[in-house]
Amino acid sequence: MINRRKLLNAALGVAAMLVPLQAASAEEFRIEHTKGEIVLPERPKKVVVFDLATIDTLDALGVDIAGVPKARFPAYLSKYNGEDYAKVGSLFEPDLEALNALQPDLIIVGGRSSAKYDQVAALAPTIDLTVDQKDFVGSAKKNIDTLARLFGKESEAAEKLAALDATVAGTREAAAKAGKGLIVLTTGGKMSAYGPGSRFGVLYSDYGITPAREDLKTSNHGHAASFELILETNPDWLFVIDRDAAVGREGQSAAQYLDNELVAQTTAWKNGQVVYLDPARWYLIGAGLQAMQLNADQIAKALRKE
Repeated sequence: MINRRKLLNAALGVAAMLVPLQAASAEEFRIEHTKGEIVLPERPKKVVVFDLATIDTLDALGVDIAGVPKARFPAYLSKYNGEDYAKVGSLFEPDLEALNALQPDLIIVGGRSSAKYDQVAALAPTIDLTVDQKDFVGSAKKNIDTLARLFGKESEAAEKLAALDATVAGTREAAAKAGKGLIVLTTGGKMSAYGPGSRFGVLYSDYGITPAREDLKTSNHGHAASFELILETNPDWLFVIDRDAAVGREGQSAAQYLDNELVAQTTAWKNGQVVYLDPARWYLIGAGLQAMQLNADQIAKALRKE
């Protein structure tokens, strides 16, 4: 069966190359994505999604999903742990036999599953909706627009994006008067700091927090940080992601880890301006429509001290 799917996929790929894109009929769906472009002959009915941000967005738009990875879903997405949704592997590793048995019309990967694009694309039409960290919200909105058009949910998406824009505008307004901030991630007794252009740089670029440091490494794992670095930086606001809480790892919480005499000397600590960000939404979900709205809400309320 896998071979038959490979042949069908190859045939579709060849057809797409032979037919100019502008010749696609009104009934076809042309999708640009991180790995290129595909043309679907009709709106997909059976969709498998490995990317948690996409699951978040499709859930917000009311689109049915047939298969998802086994993952630690946050409470608002907990229904995807249920038996109504076929389990097709993990966030990092697809179960090819389960995928082949499900025979999806479309597979969506992104982020952690992006590396498996070629593997799953051999089984069914596949798109990669990995977000561009250098244009986080803009890239996320583009993905949301792609999904909305593909599933006929344009009006629902427009309404929710307008609400997000309003919240982000309010966040930026509050951030302009808040002073400088720093975001750190703690895990297993270690800590990394993230600056502009990094994995969590959306805090500065889109939510408007003035970065307390501009010289931090922008690699995916961030800049190795210490309590001394936090004290030296002395941010007005300290934003914290507890990775262990996000992945269900037992041990010392971020709040316990940061509760020491060095961090206590910072302006952020003295003024009660240490914000523990929702770990699942920031670390696991990221660019989902619901996650971005909730994250912007949390930051806006924190800055306004509501």
